[in-house]
Amino acid sequence: MAPSSARLPRALPRHGTGEPEREAALARLFELHYTSMLRLAALLGADDPENIVAEAYYEIYRKWRKLRDADRAESYLRSVVCNLTRMRIRHLQIVRKHAETPLAEPVASAEYTALLHDDQQALIVALQKLPPRQREALVLRHWMGLKEGEIAKAMGISAGSVKTHTARGIAALTQVMENRR
Repeated sequence: MAPSSARLPRALPRHGTGEPEREAALARLFELHYTSMLRLAALLGADDPENIVAEAYYEIYRKWRKLRDADRAESYLRSVVCNLTRMRIRHLQIVRKHAETPLAEPVASAEYTALLHDDQQALIVALQKLPPRQREALVLRHWMGLKEGEIAKAMGISAGSVKTHTARGIAALTQVMENRR
């Protein structure tokens, strides 16, 4: 979490203000959250997390004037990253289903590989084998540290569904990691 002095101003520039204020606020948002959004996209299974995050920042740039405060900007950005990753994975599943030749194993980006160690890699492999909703719930809860309500909002589901997906995901990961030992 960023120190309070590093946070964005609580009141964001309104419609009538100039571009320099918007550009400065977006640059600060990028500086504070780019790495965590990149990791979020990678942990959710994006094959191109850098492009997902770039597209998310573009989306927030376009919708900036509709945001009311900095807390909503971070939450909105996180939601966009989750949605874009989900859409990208669905798109790739369709493409791969209709591909004439089998695709080679994807190669992880340098950023993705640098973030992981041996046990973490085993956990990530197990995490990626989970159903998408379980994976999203676990990443948002345990990596991003979000509360159930925030996760429900980001995923577009009820808090009860968040609990269900989280519990099932934890049970599956626990079994995989215990079998590894």
